[in-house]
Amino acid sequence: MSQKSKIILVFPPQWTPVSPSFSLASLTGQLKNAGYDAECIDLNVEFYNQILTKDYLEYTNEKIKHDYLELFRNIRKIYTKGKKPEKYTLDQQCDIYKFGKIKKLMAESEEYYKRVPNTIGFALEVIRSKERFYQPINLIKAMNVVDYALKLISVSWAPINIEFEACWHSFMKLNYKSIRHFVFHKKSNIFWDFHKIDVENIKQKDPSLVAISIVSTSQLISGLTLGYLLKKYTKAHVNIGGNFFGRIKEELLKHPEFTEFCDSITFLDGERPVIEMAKYINNEIDIKDVPNLIYFKNGKVYENKTTCHTKLNDMANINLDCHDLKKYFTPEIVMPYQTSRGCYWGKCTFCDQSFGHEYNVKDVSKVISEMRELKEKYGVTHYEFIDESVSPMYLDELAEALNKTDIEPKYFLDARLENQFEENIFKKASKSGLKMIMWGLESGSEKIMKSINKGIDLDKRFDLMKCANKYDIWNFAFIFFGYPLETVEDARMTIKMLADNHEVINSYGRSIYSLGRHSRIAKNPEEYGIIKFYPLKDEFSPNIEYECRGMNKKELDGIIEECKKSSLIHYKNPLWMYLRYREWLFLYIAKFGVKWVSEYTVKL
Repeated sequence: MSQKSKIILVFPPQWTPVSPSFSLASLTGQLKNAGYDAECIDLNVEFYNQILTKDYLEYTNEKIKHDYLELFRNIRKIYTKGKKPEKYTLDQQCDIYKFGKIKKLMAESEEYYKRVPNTIGFALEVIRSKERFYQPINLIKAMNVVDYALKLISVSWAPINIEFEACWHSFMKLNYKSIRHFVFHKKSNIFWDFHKIDVENIKQKDPSLVAISIVSTSQLISGLTLGYLLKKYTKAHVNIGGNFFGRIKEELLKHPEFTEFCDSITFLDGERPVIEMAKYINNEIDIKDVPNLIYFKNGKVYENKTTCHTKLNDMANINLDCHDLKKYFTPEIVMPYQTSRGCYWGKCTFCDQSFGHEYNVKDVSKVISEMRELKEKYGVTHYEFIDESVSPMYLDELAEALNKTDIEPKYFLDARLENQFEENIFKKASKSGLKMIMWGLESGSEKIMKSINKGIDLDKRFDLMKCANKYDIWNFAFIFFGYPLETVEDARMTIKMLADNHEVINSYGRSIYSLGRHSRIAKNPEEYGIIKFYPLKDEFSPNIEYECRGMNKKELDGIIEECKKSSLIHYKNPLWMYLRYREWLFLYIAKFGVKWVSEYTVKL
């Protein structure tokens, strides 16, 4: 057999850098198991490790001073008092915005930001320390330093904004023209210089295929910058995959010019396509035979056939050989892990998270085998199950199997408030290492719950949560506001639900509803209170703008404020609000238990 071509898988910024990318680890496992020379690079964690340093922050302070003077001179030439922002060019608007950000920073906290370079090292030591991480006040102070460091960096590259959990551009729209503009807007594209170095390092490896995983809009500017530079400076075939572009496949077919950033795009699950891409790169098959692929050739876009998904039982184990787990911003790795794909219920009208997935489940025996290998090879003992929802029956079977092993994992998962979650399941699951369940609580309004077709017994939801608490399992509740039929009265029922049940709802995550293109609501809008869809302005947005019979923006903003005030009254000033990331909250619960974490009130 001839030597296999080199394949590199890349995960670009921005993503919260507290754990490895599941997609990267999974795809690497498939390729290595199939005999291909594969390597993965988590450029996301590398990026944060480069910018959160004394040297880079000192450079940032100097950059801010330099940019302030340059912007002052430039804006003075073009600025007219009273002139509307839209009358300036887009680049001029960006400059005016950045100048305002720098002025505000200097006026509010110039002395503090000068001290940040000298404190960032200690802050990161706290976050990674197995002792100091679990000292809440130290951790909170450390994250305040990180926040300020990232604020400094964001101001120096405005209008782009970089946080630990987010990246957005204040002027970028989700359409091809706008995205392209800001990829090449080097004044605000912080990733340009970083990726030039990354590409030079990748070029030295002489890969035949580089696959870039883009799972969120937060990775767009970085991922496409990387793709452009790889195409310009290497001979590799550049492929983009990930959840984001799979949701807008129809729009990509209209943009042959996208070939500027890549040679092909994989949609839906990537485990089988990546193997077929490897075969194509090795001249074993033609590119038209690679499933789930869009590719660009001679100014045209071609779409290949869609194939069935690879069953989880047929996949190779996760591979972390290329990861330096010490680089992540956590004292203990919480590994993303899948026991199923798709959703076994799959009928909620508001949701499109299972788009493109066929429901299939991994055998418990395979889960046990993989967990044992991850523990023995990499020291991984903490897991986040990233399934859409774990069923009561599956959890029961998994817990029973884990309790017969010496693996002793600790894990958390998402689930539906099904009556089938009997007390004995919680008892066995707790013993097996289950520390937190993230429940889809959604709303306190019976009308809304009926409309979203949640399919659960509303009267028994909190009995289940109480039972979970009994066995030291933390209840995290997802809720949302802004459903198209939701009135102010409906929303207040949700606020009241949180208040009345705060002793069993240990923590919650609040979101504003957005209408996904592939949800059931989008297919039957009138039935769900939607009066009209607005014309599609941003063809690369996975969501649809609309007018509805529910709350208007002013009412929705008011409800958010009411919810915040109610939470402060009923939850006091709880530790969980400061822990920020589900992985960190889980680590605290795993170490201290539900009672300790829930009763800890922060006093700064």
